Amino acid sequence: MQNSELQRITNWLIDGARSSETPAEMIADVCEHLVEAGLPLWRFGIFIRTLHPEIFGRNFIWRQGEEVEIGTVDFDILDTPEFAASPLRIVFEQGIEVRARIDPGNERFPIVNDMRAEGATDYIAVPMPFLDGSVHATSWVTRHPGGFTDDHIAAIRSIVTPLARISEIISLRRTAEMLLDTYVGNRAGARILGGQIRRGHNDTMQAAIWLSDLRGFTALSDRLPPETVVQILNHYFDCQVSAIRGHGGEVLKFMGDGLLAVFPIDEYVGDAAHVCTRVLEAARESRASVEALAFPVGEAIERFRFGVALHVGNILYGNIGGGNRLDFTCIGPAVNLAARLEKITGRLGRTVVASEGFANACRHDWRELGEFPIAGLSKAQRVYGLAEETPALVG
Repeated sequence: MQNSELQRITNWLIDGARSSETPAEMIADVCEHLVEAGLPLWRFGIFIRTLHPEIFGRNFIWRQGEEVEIGTVDFDILDTPEFAASPLRIVFEQGIEVRARIDPGNERFPIVNDMRAEGATDYIAVPMPFLDGSVHATSWVTRHPGGFTDDHIAAIRSIVTPLARISEIISLRRTAEMLLDTYVGNRAGARILGGQIRRGHNDTMQAAIWLSDLRGFTALSDRLPPETVVQILNHYFDCQVSAIRGHGGEVLKFMGDGLLAVFPIDEYVGDAAHVCTRVLEAARESRASVEALAFPVGEAIERFRFGVALHVGNILYGNIGGGNRLDFTCIGPAVNLAARLEKITGRLGRTVVASEGFANACRHDWRELGEFPIAGLSKAQRVYGLAEETPALVG
């Protein structure tokens, strides 16, 4: 191999691979440059473990003459026979290289048979350690007669270190984005990454507001083990979150059995009616999902009901807190009114109630349920329910 070309690739990676706009493009550029430098590379894979509640890792696969394939794997892969017999398992668990010459006598790894069928002659998996001590992996495959030479292996080892540094930077950025998305929501996460990290960084936003809670949660918590209650809450929130996000909303906060979400309204477009219609669709989907939820507890089957209050108004959206502990959330009279309306759903035995402002924005077959005094407000508020709903017995 050309040492000068190899050094150029190394320097390019150390400098941040600036000419590549995406991780996939960076991987393709690295592989193509290595081939030009004399490495007989046919297939390359990089496998990054992630800090994510559902995703074990991401993989990028390059093949000569093809686009880079990007994929994710969940934690179920750890229990599969394929992973148990994979060279990558050894890399992840022991942090050592694994080489498998692809010849008829090598049956240790099933992937060898797959590669042999495609004309490959040699395979090596090389650990890619990050500075935090975590071990990730790369795999290198050739069709070169006789496999990789000692010089080829040395070149691979030399390029893994700078590749690890830039991969770690990209991974840390992605991890930050995913964690923020998981814990504060995607819009809030984008704002935080964009620099809104100081107390007082707030914006006013018009939005439809969703505030819900689970009926009978206190009694449920009293008679069931805490572990069971957590499982129920997770299933219960699943019934809402997918509907909320699917209709353009963002979940801001879980509060015990309560959920606060917002659906931003573009004041310049004037799409309040469209947004509120989508909010109502999400509420109906959630209602159907919660009603269908059946959770076995011993010999009994638990069934659930919830209430959701819908309102529309201006909110203050941003950082609130004390000292170095901040929360990215929303406050304001509109949020307070939604919270009061949510309590009314229980009193009326309703699943969905709406403020007069929401009902006016979302033209639907609403039924006026009356005027109700609201703590902190001098004037009683008209409350609306869906004509299609039959109130449940309360008391």
